[in-house]
Amino acid sequence: MINRADMEYCREAIRHGSLSFHAASRLLPAKVRDPALALYAFCRLADDEVDLSSRKKAAVDDLRERLELVYAGRPRDAAPDRAFTDVIGMFDMPRALPEALLEGLAWDADMRQYETLSELTDYSARVASAVGVMMCVLMRVRDRHALARAADLGVAMQLTNIARDVGEDALEKRLYLPKEWLEHAGIDPDAFLRDPQGTKAVRAMVKRLLIEAERLYVRSEAGIGALPLATRPGIFAARFIYAAIGTKLRSMGHNSIAARAVTSKSQKLTLAGWSLARTSMTVVMPRSPMIHAKPLPETAFLVDAAAHPDPAHWSDGLTDALASLKQQDLRRAAQNKTSA
Repeated sequence: MINRADMEYCREAIRHGSLSFHAASRLLPAKVRDPALALYAFCRLADDEVDLSSRKKAAVDDLRERLELVYAGRPRDAAPDRAFTDVIGMFDMPRALPEALLEGLAWDADMRQYETLSELTDYSARVASAVGVMMCVLMRVRDRHALARAADLGVAMQLTNIARDVGEDALEKRLYLPKEWLEHAGIDPDAFLRDPQGTKAVRAMVKRLLIEAERLYVRSEAGIGALPLATRPGIFAARFIYAAIGTKLRSMGHNSIAARAVTSKSQKLTLAGWSLARTSMTVVMPRSPMIHAKPLPETAFLVDAAAHPDPAHWSDGLTDALASLKQQDLRRAAQNKTSA
């Protein structure tokens, strides 16, 4: 169990530091919501440690030491560290997943830039898909197909964030747009960082990011139906709330340099309601064949780290579905025997 005071600290940290996730988490059942908030609090701590530090590489090294202590069962005297230690013990969290997150943060500390969309997806896999796969672990989901779709959702969310923050990132001398896109448009990356402008070419790049994100949002939905039923509204909410940022950007002509796209509280509430409706559809509609799509090459290592080969360890939702099908087969056999 997670200590009550530590859990309250994590709740407050997310309530003030991650509005979109906090809104979506309210639709999760408590047995998943609290560990998820503890997980996000540690991840948020890690992100802030790097973003707000003037000595970013030292901050990453410090986080690696903290993670080492967490997995040794000797966390530092800090609520997120203690709570994450409890989560690891409760859910057998593969260490490769938080390590991937810290690797992505190290890339941020190095101010790394990305030549191609594939390289940007490598980054997104670490800072976002790793968290999505960890969320599956908290739901006790170890089915490869569901994990792959969770990784898709993480990349989609991160690409949306990048599209939204092009202007803000440039002011901090950060560049996430693929450099080959800029160079193809005749834009020097260093010149862009000195004087970011929402030109037609840059807006086209924002649009291109959102198109890729939308493709992955659609793929990700196939995996939500493989999650335990009670968790589906919260994950649908996260999917729709983040995608709504892209909708707002489109209404702004994809100019994320002139202003920042935000969604209102009323929009989030509306999307939460739609998430409940979409969940009801997963109960009656057949499973999408897209559930079997291969993981992105850039996220496959996360799926490998978390997947369990034994169906007995798959999600409660999938196990229940298999049991239901077996019962239907038994009933049909009994009816056929009676008719004969």
